[in-house]
Amino acid sequence: MQISDVIISTVCSLSSSGYQCRCEDQYRWSCDQCFMYGSCDHITSNTCGCINAIPADGQHCQPVDIYNFTICSVTTTTLSPTTSPVLYEYIITIELNTTDVTVIDRLRNISYPVSISNNTQVSGTNISTVCSLSSSGYQCRCEDQYRWSCDQCFMYGSCDNITSNTCGCIKAIPADGQHCQPQTDDLICPSTTPPVVTTTTAATTRNTTAFLTPTTTAITDSTSATTHVNTTTVRSTTVVTNSIPIATTNMTTTTAATPTVTNSTPVATTVMNTTTTATPVPITTTTVATTRNTTAFLTPTTTAITATNATSQNTTITSTTTDLSPTTIITNTSNTATTNVPTMTTTAATTTTTTAATTTTTPRTTVTTISTTATITTTIATTDTTPTTGASTSAPTTTNNQTETVFKIEMSMRLDKDYTSELSDTSSNVYKDLKSKIDEVILEDYGGIPGYRGGFVTEFSKGSIITKYVLQTTQVDFDQIFVENQNFRKAINNSIAPVIGAVSAFYQSSTSINLPNLTYTGASLSLKCKPSESVIVGLILSSRWTFNGREIKDGGRFKITISNSMSMLEVNNVIPADSGNYSCTLSKTDLEFQQKGIVMESKIKEAPVVRLKSKFHVKCVPGQIQPFKCCVQRPYTIKWFQGKDQLTSVSVTGEDANCIRHDYKLGSCRDPVILTCRVDNPSSYEMTSTMMIFKENSKCNDAQYGDGRVGDRTSIECDIGQVGRRLAECQETGKWKLVEDTCIVIEINELLIESQTLDEEGVPDFVGNLSKAVQKERQDIENSTATISAIVDILNTVANVSTAVDETSMQHILETVDVIIGEESRESWVILNANDTRNSSSKLLGSLESLSSYLDGEFSVRTPRILLNRTTFDDSFMADLNSSIVLNITKNSMSNVYITTILLSTLYIVMPTRNSTFDVSPFNTTSNETASDNAINAAVLLVKINAKVQNVILRYDKLNSSLTMNPQCVFWNFTLFDNIGAWDDEGCKFVSDRNNIVTCSCNHLTSFSILMATDIPPSIREALDIITYVGVGISMASLVICLVIEGYVWKAITRNSTAFMRHVSIVNTALSLLVADICFIIGASVANNPLENPGGDYELPLGPCSTATFFMHFFYLALFFWMLVSGLLLFYRTVMVFSYMSKSIMLAIGFCLGYGCPLIIAVITVAVTAPGNGYIRKSEACWLNWFETKALLAMVIPALTIVFINILIVIVVLYKMLKRGVGDAAQSDEKHTLVVITRCLVILTPLFGLTWGLGVGTMVSSTNKAIHIAFAFFNSLQGFFILLFGVLLDSKTRSLLGRKSPRTSTGSNSTRSTGAGISSLSGNNFIGRLLGRRNVYHVSQATNTNSSGATESFSNI
Repeated sequence: MQISDVIISTVCSLSSSGYQCRCEDQYRWSCDQCFMYGSCDHITSNTCGCINAIPADGQHCQPVDIYNFTICSVTTTTLSPTTSPVLYEYIITIELNTTDVTVIDRLRNISYPVSISNNTQVSGTNISTVCSLSSSGYQCRCEDQYRWSCDQCFMYGSCDNITSNTCGCIKAIPADGQHCQPQTDDLICPSTTPPVVTTTTAATTRNTTAFLTPTTTAITDSTSATTHVNTTTVRSTTVVTNSIPIATTNMTTTTAATPTVTNSTPVATTVMNTTTTATPVPITTTTVATTRNTTAFLTPTTTAITATNATSQNTTITSTTTDLSPTTIITNTSNTATTNVPTMTTTAATTTTTTAATTTTTPRTTVTTISTTATITTTIATTDTTPTTGASTSAPTTTNNQTETVFKIEMSMRLDKDYTSELSDTSSNVYKDLKSKIDEVILEDYGGIPGYRGGFVTEFSKGSIITKYVLQTTQVDFDQIFVENQNFRKAINNSIAPVIGAVSAFYQSSTSINLPNLTYTGASLSLKCKPSESVIVGLILSSRWTFNGREIKDGGRFKITISNSMSMLEVNNVIPADSGNYSCTLSKTDLEFQQKGIVMESKIKEAPVVRLKSKFHVKCVPGQIQPFKCCVQRPYTIKWFQGKDQLTSVSVTGEDANCIRHDYKLGSCRDPVILTCRVDNPSSYEMTSTMMIFKENSKCNDAQYGDGRVGDRTSIECDIGQVGRRLAECQETGKWKLVEDTCIVIEINELLIESQTLDEEGVPDFVGNLSKAVQKERQDIENSTATISAIVDILNTVANVSTAVDETSMQHILETVDVIIGEESRESWVILNANDTRNSSSKLLGSLESLSSYLDGEFSVRTPRILLNRTTFDDSFMADLNSSIVLNITKNSMSNVYITTILLSTLYIVMPTRNSTFDVSPFNTTSNETASDNAINAAVLLVKINAKVQNVILRYDKLNSSLTMNPQCVFWNFTLFDNIGAWDDEGCKFVSDRNNIVTCSCNHLTSFSILMATDIPPSIREALDIITYVGVGISMASLVICLVIEGYVWKAITRNSTAFMRHVSIVNTALSLLVADICFIIGASVANNPLENPGGDYELPLGPCSTATFFMHFFYLALFFWMLVSGLLLFYRTVMVFSYMSKSIMLAIGFCLGYGCPLIIAVITVAVTAPGNGYIRKSEACWLNWFETKALLAMVIPALTIVFINILIVIVVLYKMLKRGVGDAAQSDEKHTLVVITRCLVILTPLFGLTWGLGVGTMVSSTNKAIHIAFAFFNSLQGFFILLFGVLLDSKTRSLLGRKSPRTSTGSNSTRSTGAGISSLSGNNFIGRLLGRRNVYHVSQATNTNSSGATESFSNI
């Protein structure tokens, strides 16, 4: 079918006096239409360009170049004896009765007109009637602008008011296939009063030629909206009316002799030719949707008319007129391309031989009737005529129609006879001969069946000779048909040919499966398949149900039961996808009864989802108001009840759903309070909320779960759009622990239910719907463990039912997987891998491996996190997959081998790190997979090949280059630990680790990756925890003591600027470290460490954790910068001996460095990283983020820079001291020099943070136990070192604490000139200073020491 072009012929618009329809260029109205509706321009050449109405029968302007416009009728007209054939254009209505929604949708979406051939064009479709099941049976309602005629309203019963002789609804499906007619047709009920004699020309008649004799004859021609009528009146006093609608059923009605009024109401798809002869009688014939009213008043002269009508193209219709005697029988023959309905003849007893009056109708279940109009060009030849005029009247008589329901039974048998091509040609003698013989046997053997109306062969086909024939009866009895089938088989065996097998019978019921009016999701849907009273099936042996053409298997959600002649299908846990076409076939020996029904989408409604706290705890406070909140999705409404009593409630504003709240006042606090939240309609949906009241003090309290004692469990609602619950238990720690989370996204839950009955045929559409749903609900899915688990189960089902997977389906599958393996899903996978089964990740990987085995063809698929490639190779194969993994399969003597590779770049987030040595016993309380000894340090590569290989080389780029210890080349072994699965290294060996590239060699193919040791060796984790916590405690106590001592001796020890700045540095260093340690403890209490709480909720609270992290960051930086101040002071007093700087300047510089720089760095870090939620880590510990934003560099870079500067200062100071010591070499030896270096290192290293350099060592050598222990020890005890070396080993401070004043130098005898610098020390002097001796060396001015000169006296720096 191809649409060639679109032509606009007519444009209708509203004018001041009504509607006007104007023709486009090269189109005109015929003059009969111009006169009927009134011309709004001049009539020229028997045409006009505008009429004052919209033609009720859908006519339109005709082209002037090909259309033969009719000359308007005049009183006298003379035609030539012969008329040559003329080309005409006809409009044909094709009526389609269908229950297939797909067909209707396709017809709706077609752009009209559609060209079928050069001479035929489909112009449009109209839906007129919709039939559906009601509580009392079926109802057939008319669409807009269509109505039932009143005879149908009275016959079947109207289900609305009858107005203007019509109704819009009847209470049955018409057995003869009738449908609603356009309101523009005259649907007038029959009347016993003869109509007024009028002469009417139909608006739709294009070619009407009337030749009238002097006799008075009234001629009325009326046709349907889409029918062109040729009316010819012969020379004698006779008017002939030929109505030629073309449709799917032909019916001929013949009436003769007696003055009779015949009211005939055929079906909507009827072609009727009505000819009336004999005495003058008013005859009214009403044909719904095709012929309105045809009235002919005839003279006694009788004429025989033979008319042939056809729907084929270029057909010649010939009318022949012959004068006969008054008792002549008139024969009308109508041939169409579809079904022929037997003739109904009514004959009066006084004029002619009576023939049997029969009506045969084929019943059909009609849901929708569509009228399709096609234009066919036909050549018509007409004969010469002589004009006559006549008129007569007579008294009428009324005759009523009687109809009966005829059933069609489709039969089939197989003849043991060679099939020839002539049997496919219905006009061949071979076809006719065999059909005639079988038809005779059919009549002979089946003719005795009660209600038998006929039988005939319909088709011969290959397979020996498969013969199909039809039986027509007014009742169906399967047992009797079975007996007759045996007799018929014997007769065929004896007279025609042996019958192979049995004769089978099939009956398609015109009634629908019994369907419920409305079903809610989650409930059960019951469908009953049962014959009507007119169809006797008897005891059935089996039944077969289908849904949308696919067979339904008994089991799971579907339950099929059989009882006598009925079968029932029960669909449990209904979802919207259960709407569609159902079919039931009841079977007994070689006999089948089929019934169909449609469950409309509107008949399955989403059930109310009531959301509330099903159980919670409250501390008893008499008189306290406790709110009960309940929500449901719109448009449902709810109310609170206590028992049978309705409670007052108020609406909660600002919610996405309908929410109400009831305020309950606590009273005696003895019994639990149970309230019910009930949906108004349907009232069967409700949930209870139980409030447990206790009098003890509550241990747990938060906004989500409320109050609780240790061991109390609270169950709360899920988020909007989810079903399930969250169950939490109050812990000894005072926090609620999530015990169970079954909240699952509703749309994914429906797909999970649908997957239970999934078959291979439905996989492509299903995975497409799954991908759309996952993308739509992406954010909710990533944070829902139950939803991720459900998606994994769905993918596993898809893998199990599939045997072939195309590129499109695999694209949808990988798009789904891509969503659930991202960084956002990390915490969900931690919980899934720590649960009892611990195999969701293994099931996901297994599903991908299975699906990769069923791929068809060569293609590649790429998503943000996944790369799939399927190709072929010969002998060897090498590929660089996304520049992260290189796969090399060396020569294996193979050809045309398919290989599939799937690179999953983030699957390390999903897969647990357990290997074959992992402890999976139930006593392993640290079964959380993040506590494993190893880390997956590369992307996961899945390789599938349809051959066996022996040598595979894999090269991985490491994800974390700092991991260097114990690399393992592993594959995922699904069978380990009773099919839980784990990483295994069997068949794979480590080759090298160079330049952050790990090379492995394996002798098989599956899913590969590499494992490497984590940063902290597991064997020392507990020891490090003990050292850290004990050390931090000692450090904080030491810092407090340090600050107390400094405050006690401050005035006595800070008499000069150098000593002043030295102790200012010590105090601020101690204060910064103390506050930082306090923030560390606060952050540790806020975070929920997975090692301490396996299976818990590890997500960090953003507000408290961000605050703790900011202050830790700030004060740790302040610690380092005050260390820098101390170093710069030492450098200044050692190198620039004679320079001078006032206290205020030194203090300003110290505070700018010590607090100004840390504040700037900390604020910039927050400003840059916080807007993207990248300031802190997402789990385990409150500290700066590393993975997403590298915010941790804002701590590491300044700290390591200061450590490096302090190391340089120490080197310079040592160099100066040693250089001056060499000047006095006569008084020192080599041993003395070593003692000086040792003393400086012992004192300066902890003070200036050199131990933080060990942090670099933990990064370089991540598994070195000694470095980890040393780093934890020195850093956690740094406060103690400050107290020891900065305060307690200061002899002057000790003397002040012991109330002893140190000796001061008073003259030049005890000092050396400053020009000599700081003297070198002997070993005895060094030991003496460590023991508390004072004033071992001085730098003093040559004059009075109390002067304020540029050179100051200091000691014990």
